[in-house]
Amino acid sequence: MLKIAVCGATGRMGVATCCAIEDDAEVELAAAIGSSGDIMSVINAEPDVVVDFTVAEAARVNVAAVGAAGIHAVVGTSGLLSDDIVRLKRVFTFSHCLVAPNFAIGAVLMTRFAALAAPFFDDAEVLEYHHNRKIDAPSGTAIHTVNSMTDASDTWAVDPTKDVHIEGVRGGVSAGGIHVHSIRMKGLLAHQSVMLGGEGETLTIRHDTLSRSSFMPGVLLAVKRVADLSAGLTVGLEKVLGI
Repeated sequence: MLKIAVCGATGRMGVATCCAIEDDAEVELAAAIGSSGDIMSVINAEPDVVVDFTVAEAARVNVAAVGAAGIHAVVGTSGLLSDDIVRLKRVFTFSHCLVAPNFAIGAVLMTRFAALAAPFFDDAEVLEYHHNRKIDAPSGTAIHTVNSMTDASDTWAVDPTKDVHIEGVRGGVSAGGIHVHSIRMKGLLAHQSVMLGGEGETLTIRHDTLSRSSFMPGVLLAVKRVADLSAGLTVGLEKVLGI
Protein backbone atom coordinates (compact mmCIF):
# COMPACT_ATOMS: atom_id res chain seq x y z
CA MET A 1 0.00 0.00 0.00
CA LEU A 2 1.38 3.43 -1.01
CA LYS A 3 1.75 6.05 1.70
CA ILE A 4 0.55 9.45 0.48
CA ALA A 5 0.99 12.86 2.09
CA VAL A 6 -1.04 15.92 1.13
CA CYS A 7 0.09 19.54 1.33
CA GLY A 8 -2.75 22.04 1.19
CA ALA A 9 -5.07 19.58 2.90
CA THR A 10 -7.41 22.28 4.21
CA GLY A 11 -8.22 23.74 0.78
CA ARG A 12 -11.00 22.55 -1.50
CA MET A 13 -8.77 20.36 -3.65
CA GLY A 14 -6.79 19.17 -0.64
CA VAL A 15 -9.90 18.09 1.26
CA ALA A 16 -11.22 16.24 -1.79
CA THR A 17 -7.83 14.55 -2.28
CA CYS A 18 -7.63 13.40 1.35
CA CYS A 19 -11.14 11.93 1.10
CA ALA A 20 -10.29 10.15 -2.17
CA ILE A 21 -7.14 8.66 -0.65
CA GLU A 22 -9.01 7.44 2.43
CA ASP A 23 -11.65 5.81 0.20
CA ASP A 24 -9.07 3.98 -1.97
CA ALA A 25 -7.87 0.58 -0.74
CA GLU A 26 -4.54 0.83 -2.58
CA VAL A 27 -3.26 3.98 -0.81
CA GLU A 28 -3.23 5.40 2.70
CA LEU A 29 -2.97 8.94 4.04
CA ALA A 30 0.37 9.23 5.83
CA ALA A 31 0.34 12.98 6.59
CA ALA A 32 -1.62 16.12 5.80
CA ILE A 33 -0.79 19.80 6.31
CA GLY A 34 -2.32 23.12 5.28
CA SER A 35 -0.66 25.60 2.92
CA SER A 36 1.30 27.13 5.79
CA GLY A 37 2.20 23.81 7.40
CA ASP A 38 5.72 22.54 8.08
CA ILE A 39 6.93 20.50 5.11
CA MET A 40 9.48 18.71 7.33
CA SER A 41 6.63 17.07 9.26
CA VAL A 42 5.49 15.61 5.95
CA ILE A 43 8.97 14.42 4.98
CA ASN A 44 9.48 12.88 8.42
CA ALA A 45 6.35 10.78 7.87
CA GLU A 46 8.31 9.03 5.07
CA PRO A 47 5.56 8.97 2.45
CA ASP A 48 6.03 7.35 -0.94
CA VAL A 49 4.40 10.32 -2.70
CA VAL A 50 3.61 13.89 -1.68
CA VAL A 51 0.68 15.65 -3.35
CA ASP A 52 0.80 19.47 -3.35
CA PHE A 53 -2.36 21.53 -3.70
CA THR A 54 -1.20 24.66 -1.87
CA VAL A 55 -0.43 28.06 -3.39
CA ALA A 56 2.50 28.87 -5.65
CA GLU A 57 4.63 30.47 -2.92
CA ALA A 58 4.27 27.46 -0.62
CA ALA A 59 4.63 24.91 -3.42
CA ARG A 60 8.01 26.35 -4.43
CA VAL A 61 9.33 25.52 -0.97
CA ASN A 62 7.43 22.28 -0.40
CA VAL A 63 8.13 20.56 -3.69
CA ALA A 64 11.81 21.50 -3.69
CA ALA A 65 12.17 20.01 -0.20
CA VAL A 66 10.36 16.85 -1.29
CA GLY A 67 12.69 16.45 -4.27
CA ALA A 68 15.76 17.04 -2.12
CA ALA A 69 14.53 14.28 0.20
CA GLY A 70 14.26 11.84 -2.71
CA ILE A 71 10.47 11.50 -2.46
CA HIS A 72 8.10 11.42 -5.43
CA ALA A 73 5.78 14.42 -5.92
CA VAL A 74 2.48 15.09 -7.69
CA VAL A 75 1.82 18.81 -8.08
CA GLY A 76 -1.52 20.37 -8.96
CA THR A 77 -0.87 23.82 -7.53
CA SER A 78 -1.82 26.64 -9.88
CA GLY A 79 0.36 29.66 -10.61
CA LEU A 80 3.74 27.97 -11.06
CA LEU A 81 5.80 29.69 -13.75
CA SER A 82 8.24 28.40 -16.36
CA ASP A 83 11.14 29.42 -14.09
CA ASP A 84 9.67 27.24 -11.34
CA ILE A 85 9.60 24.27 -13.70
CA VAL A 86 13.26 24.84 -14.57
CA ARG A 87 14.21 24.95 -10.88
CA LEU A 88 12.27 21.78 -10.10
CA LYS A 89 14.03 19.96 -12.94
CA ARG A 90 17.30 20.62 -11.14
CA VAL A 91 15.96 19.23 -7.84
CA PHE A 92 14.34 16.03 -9.07
CA THR A 93 17.30 13.98 -10.25
CA PHE A 94 16.52 10.75 -8.39
CA SER A 95 12.83 10.82 -7.51
CA HIS A 96 10.01 11.71 -9.89
CA CYS A 97 7.80 14.80 -10.03
CA LEU A 98 4.60 15.13 -12.05
CA VAL A 99 3.24 18.66 -12.51
CA ALA A 100 -0.31 18.46 -13.88
CA PRO A 101 -2.13 21.61 -15.02
CA ASN A 102 -5.38 19.63 -14.83
CA PHE A 103 -6.32 16.23 -13.38
CA ALA A 104 -9.70 15.87 -15.09
CA ILE A 105 -9.40 13.16 -17.75
CA GLY A 106 -11.71 15.09 -20.09
CA ALA A 107 -9.61 18.24 -19.79
CA VAL A 108 -6.45 16.30 -20.62
CA LEU A 109 -8.17 14.85 -23.68
CA MET A 110 -9.35 18.34 -24.68
CA THR A 111 -5.76 19.56 -24.74
CA ARG A 112 -4.67 16.52 -26.71
CA PHE A 113 -7.50 16.92 -29.24
CA ALA A 114 -6.60 20.62 -29.68
CA ALA A 115 -2.98 19.72 -30.41
CA LEU A 116 -4.08 17.10 -32.94
CA ALA A 117 -6.33 19.63 -34.69
CA ALA A 118 -3.85 22.52 -34.65
CA PRO A 119 -1.94 21.72 -37.88
CA PHE A 120 -5.19 21.70 -39.88
CA PHE A 121 -6.44 25.20 -39.01
CA ASP A 122 -5.28 28.77 -39.59
CA ASP A 123 -6.63 30.48 -36.48
CA ALA A 124 -7.10 29.51 -32.85
CA GLU A 125 -8.27 31.18 -29.66
CA VAL A 126 -8.63 29.76 -26.15
CA LEU A 127 -11.31 30.91 -23.71
CA GLU A 128 -11.01 29.76 -20.11
CA TYR A 129 -13.67 30.36 -17.46
CA HIS A 130 -13.14 29.99 -13.71
CA HIS A 131 -14.73 30.87 -10.39
CA ASN A 132 -14.06 34.32 -8.95
CA ARG A 133 -11.71 32.99 -6.25
CA LYS A 134 -9.03 32.01 -8.76
CA ILE A 135 -6.28 34.62 -8.48
CA ASP A 136 -4.03 33.70 -11.42
CA ALA A 137 -4.69 34.12 -15.13
CA PRO A 138 -4.58 32.50 -17.53
CA SER A 139 -5.13 29.09 -16.00
CA GLY A 140 -2.44 26.45 -16.07
CA THR A 141 -4.65 24.38 -18.33
CA ALA A 142 -4.92 27.22 -20.86
CA ILE A 143 -1.15 27.73 -20.84
CA HIS A 144 -0.55 24.01 -21.28
CA THR A 145 -3.10 23.90 -24.10
CA VAL A 146 -1.59 26.76 -26.13
CA ASN A 147 1.91 25.37 -25.59
CA SER A 148 0.78 21.96 -26.85
CA MET A 149 -0.91 23.55 -29.86
CA THR A 150 2.17 25.64 -30.63
CA ASP A 151 4.35 22.54 -30.47
CA ALA A 152 2.02 20.96 -33.03
CA SER A 153 1.86 24.03 -35.31
CA ASP A 154 3.83 27.27 -35.15
CA THR A 155 2.03 28.93 -38.08
CA TRP A 156 -1.05 30.99 -37.17
CA ALA A 157 -2.81 33.74 -39.08
CA VAL A 158 -1.96 37.32 -38.15
CA ASP A 159 -4.61 39.09 -36.05
CA PRO A 160 -6.50 41.39 -38.49
CA THR A 161 -7.61 43.83 -35.75
CA LYS A 162 -6.47 47.40 -36.51
CA ASP A 163 -8.54 49.58 -34.18
CA VAL A 164 -8.80 48.66 -30.49
CA HIS A 165 -11.30 50.78 -28.57
CA ILE A 166 -11.03 48.96 -25.21
CA GLU A 167 -7.54 47.93 -24.10
CA GLY A 168 -7.15 44.17 -23.82
CA VAL A 169 -10.37 43.38 -25.67
CA ARG A 170 -8.55 40.82 -27.82
CA GLY A 171 -7.20 39.02 -24.76
CA GLY A 172 -3.61 38.03 -24.14
CA VAL A 173 -1.35 36.54 -26.79
CA SER A 174 0.82 33.51 -26.05
CA ALA A 175 4.42 33.30 -27.23
CA GLY A 176 3.18 31.09 -30.06
CA GLY A 177 0.66 33.69 -31.25
CA ILE A 178 -2.58 32.17 -29.90
CA HIS A 179 -5.02 34.53 -28.18
CA VAL A 180 -6.17 33.57 -24.68
CA HIS A 181 -9.17 35.04 -22.84
CA SER A 182 -9.70 34.58 -19.08
CA ILE A 183 -13.11 34.98 -17.44
CA ARG A 184 -13.59 35.06 -13.64
CA MET A 185 -17.18 34.94 -12.41
CA LYS A 186 -19.42 33.68 -9.62
CA GLY A 187 -21.28 30.52 -10.55
CA LEU A 188 -18.44 29.02 -12.59
CA LEU A 189 -16.06 26.25 -11.54
CA ALA A 190 -13.57 25.41 -14.32
CA HIS A 191 -14.32 25.43 -18.04
CA GLN A 192 -12.38 25.87 -21.28
CA SER A 193 -13.14 26.21 -24.97
CA VAL A 194 -10.64 25.94 -27.79
CA MET A 195 -11.88 27.51 -31.03
CA LEU A 196 -10.12 26.76 -34.30
CA GLY A 197 -10.97 28.36 -37.63
CA GLY A 198 -10.25 27.37 -41.20
CA GLU A 199 -11.63 28.03 -44.65
CA GLY A 200 -15.42 27.88 -44.33
CA GLU A 201 -15.48 26.06 -40.99
CA THR A 202 -14.79 26.26 -37.27
CA LEU A 203 -14.11 23.58 -34.69
CA THR A 204 -14.84 24.10 -30.98
CA ILE A 205 -13.48 21.73 -28.36
CA ARG A 206 -14.94 22.36 -24.90
CA HIS A 207 -14.58 20.83 -21.47
CA ASP A 208 -16.69 21.64 -18.40
CA THR A 209 -15.78 20.73 -14.84
CA LEU A 210 -19.01 20.49 -12.87
CA SER A 211 -17.56 19.12 -9.63
CA ARG A 212 -14.11 18.78 -8.08
CA SER A 213 -14.83 15.07 -7.85
CA SER A 214 -13.90 14.94 -11.56
CA PHE A 215 -10.26 15.56 -10.62
CA MET A 216 -9.95 12.65 -8.20
CA PRO A 217 -9.56 9.72 -10.67
CA GLY A 218 -6.67 11.62 -12.24
CA VAL A 219 -5.08 12.45 -8.88
CA LEU A 220 -5.26 8.82 -7.74
CA LEU A 221 -3.89 7.61 -11.07
CA ALA A 222 -1.00 10.08 -10.76
CA VAL A 223 0.02 9.06 -7.25
CA LYS A 224 -0.07 5.38 -8.21
CA ARG A 225 1.93 5.80 -11.43
CA VAL A 226 4.34 8.68 -10.77
CA ALA A 227 7.04 6.17 -9.75
CA ASP A 228 6.76 4.56 -13.20
CA LEU A 229 7.66 7.79 -15.00
CA SER A 230 11.22 8.66 -15.93
CA ALA A 231 13.26 10.12 -13.10
CA GLY A 232 13.03 13.90 -13.06
CA LEU A 233 10.15 16.22 -13.89
CA THR A 234 7.19 15.47 -16.14
CA VAL A 235 4.54 18.02 -17.12
CA GLY A 236 1.03 16.87 -17.97
CA LEU A 237 -1.19 13.98 -16.93
CA GLU A 238 -1.20 12.82 -20.55
CA LYS A 239 2.18 11.20 -19.92
CA VAL A 240 0.55 9.00 -17.28
CA LEU A 241 -2.37 8.23 -19.60
CA GLY A 242 0.00 7.35 -22.43
CA ILE A 243 -1.49 9.77 -24.96
